[in-house]
Amino acid sequence: MNARQIVLDTETTGLDPRTGDRIVEIGCIELINRRASGRTLHYYINPEHDIEPAALAIHGLTREFLSDKPKFSEIAADLCGFVEDSELLIHNAPFDLAFLDAELVRTARPVFAHHCANVIDTLQLAKELHPGKRNSLDALCERYGVSNARRTLHGALLDAELLAEVYLAMTRGQESFVIEIDQPRQIHAASFSATVQRPLLVQRADATEIALHNAVLDAIEKEARGATAWRLSEMILPNPP
Repeated sequence: MNARQIVLDTETTGLDPRTGDRIVEIGCIELINRRASGRTLHYYINPEHDIEPAALAIHGLTREFLSDKPKFSEIAADLCGFVEDSELLIHNAPFDLAFLDAELVRTARPVFAHHCANVIDTLQLAKELHPGKRNSLDALCERYGVSNARRTLHGALLDAELLAEVYLAMTRGQESFVIEIDQPRQIHAASFSATVQRPLLVQRADATEIALHNAVLDAIEKEARGATAWRLSEMILPNPP
């Protein structure tokens, strides 16, 4: 696993970059060896495009607010440098990558995946871990006990922070995908051997318990009009010492 990971999220003017929708906000959180390093990247971006009412209801970023913010072409180099050679963590990665690629094409740069080592779609990961369940970021926060009380509206940096916590919770205990096949197994074998050789404590039933047990068997046999399997086995097996 790449030691450096970048959790990334975007907000947009709409749902389809092919119809001209643009990015209005981008947020990134850096993880080093599965711990937040404290480094972040966050920009509000002037989309030079109208914002659809449905998108506005989600993130609350108006065109007026964004009018004096940098254009994507002005922050592209900073963004590409920040994610360089990292492993990207994105929830519903195809959506964000489609917008990022469209923006980079406008700046005559290679597609976004060219700038990073690889991409993990945390939505796909969640679907594999929790098939048939809701796997939105809010649903995952609830499932893993990550507080999203501040999330009254979507925000790229806040959502990246929440996703980082969710991802670490989802993959807790899985520090590496590599199986060390050359590691010696003697320690594990000795531990197992010691466990199975440990004497077992046997607690015998006393006379009262045996009487109650026989009374239950008598009632069952009366109802079934035949011997129980327990008493048949007693006829076959010797009594314990």
